[in-house]
Amino acid sequence: MTSLQANIVAFERMKDELENNHLHEWVLFHSGEFVAAFPDFEAAATMAVDRFEAGPYLIRQVGAGPVQLPGGMVFRPAHALDTSGL
Repeated sequence: MTSLQANIVAFERMKDELENNHLHEWVLFHSGEFVAAFPDFEAAATMAVDRFEAGPYLIRQVGAGPVQLPGGMVFRPAHALDTSGL
């Protein structure tokens, strides 16, 4: 099992507990372990990058449903390290 898969499995295993204690917060998992909960995505991402650099790690919002993108849409996150200029 890859580390990302282990993170997803750990999130699913803790889902009820997370929904009871951290509803709508953002949670961080690394190496199949719960790290912490945060009030916003930016705080979770900052800690993830500071502690684990490139990852892999999992950041999810507790209680949020799945994101559905239209079939013709390609999702590519934009961030400061992206040098493509798009």
